[in-house]
Amino acid sequence: MTEPHRELAAEVIGLLVVRGETVAVAESLTGGTLAGALTAIPGASAVFRGGVVAYATDLKSSLLGVPQHLLDRYGAVHPEVAAAMAAGVCRRLAAAAGAATTGVAGPDAADGQPVGTVHIAVSVGGTTTTRALCLSGDRHQIRSATVEQSLRLLVGKLREDSIRLHRYPTEHAAMPSPERSVPAGTVGESAERPRKGGDDGPASSLAR
Repeated sequence: MTEPHRELAAEVIGLLVVRGETVAVAESLTGGTLAGALTAIPGASAVFRGGVVAYATDLKSSLLGVPQHLLDRYGAVHPEVAAAMAAGVCRRLAAAAGAATTGVAGPDAADGQPVGTVHIAVSVGGTTTTRALCLSGDRHQIRSATVEQSLRLLVGKLREDSIRLHRYPTEHAAMPSPERSVPAGTVGESAERPRKGGDDGPASSLAR
């Protein structure tokens, strides 16, 4: 685990401890390394519920509730799929916050998406935010960068939600998320309420 991973993961754990909340992760291309970064932090057991590595496309539907029509139409690498994964792991593992990763780590393109195309999502305070990444490097570098960006997004949304909760304690669920700048290496970000659904899907392609 890199030092940035360690520092970000420690901040996630600390923020959740203060909030008295838990987190779960749904991973595809990162294959459990996001969960590994979080559980490497001492005290993580107080807030980390668990993770689902839904590497095959059909498991994204059957385990995480990703709507089958999204997988049929877009494949596994799509912002709405990432959003559904994050919201789904919160429901399935009874966590207050969730993070998800899906994308193409290489070495080959998949589902019509080039290597380095990644979508991450975070569910915090009832709102799910997605971020699209365009990453370069080899398979290891793409996976590592995905973990770092996922942790950064999770830290940012936890901070943002904590400020909003402090300012508007009785209207927290209804307060909109303020605009955020998109950091280097991303091509877009959006926030939406989580969606429900999901039937068993077809076998996975190379997209993760």
